[in-house]
Amino acid sequence: MKTIVEVKNLVKNFTVGNGFFTALKSVNLEFEKGEFVGLVGPSGSGKTTLLNIIGTLDIPSEGEVVVLSKSVGKLNPKQAAQLRKEELGFIFQNYNLLPVYTVFENVEFPMLLLNMSADERKERVMETLKWLGLTDKVKSRPAQLSGGECQRVAIARAMVKRPSLVLADEPTANLDSDNSHNILQTMAKLNKELETTFIFATHDEKVIGYLKRIIRLQDGKVVEDNKLTPNP
Repeated sequence: MKTIVEVKNLVKNFTVGNGFFTALKSVNLEFEKGEFVGLVGPSGSGKTTLLNIIGTLDIPSEGEVVVLSKSVGKLNPKQAAQLRKEELGFIFQNYNLLPVYTVFENVEFPMLLLNMSADERKERVMETLKWLGLTDKVKSRPAQLSGGECQRVAIARAMVKRPSLVLADEPTANLDSDNSHNILQTMAKLNKELETTFIFATHDEKVIGYLKRIIRLQDGKVVEDNKLTPNP
């Protein structure tokens, strides 16, 4: 399988007062195309920091992170934004939908930055909304949707440009058990059908049954890295 993310001797420090806090300590990992993997650990373990660096939203203090053959620490802001725009999808626990936009407009938004015609954008949005079972919500606004529907819109927005890599930060944190399972089943289906790599940051035990690999972090270090057979 093709390696799409390499993490090499990664250290991340944050300034705290006159000193600093080390959030990640000599982390070494590789992620392959088509993986469905979770960074698992309690708050403060470093999982979100690692996800942010992989997503080019932050840079290493030491070491190197290579995403799709590009070294994150060597990208200027414009290059990092270009990589995010073209190859990465993000799913957050708070959905981050634009409240004045319809479902269609929220999902279309990432493609406005790409060189696509209006007809191409419409076709891609409608195809993606069909995958997520949202074709009857095209004209609805976020305030008219349930939490589960909002998260499905967020997934559609992340998937509409067919990214190579989707980064999901606590995507089930604001959902009840039924909605959590529905969302995870949807993402597992997209992972299988499109071979999109998914990397989660989570401490939600409900997520674990769906993962093909679990990387446990504690105090900024990888303490366990296991490949699994997910539940059917």
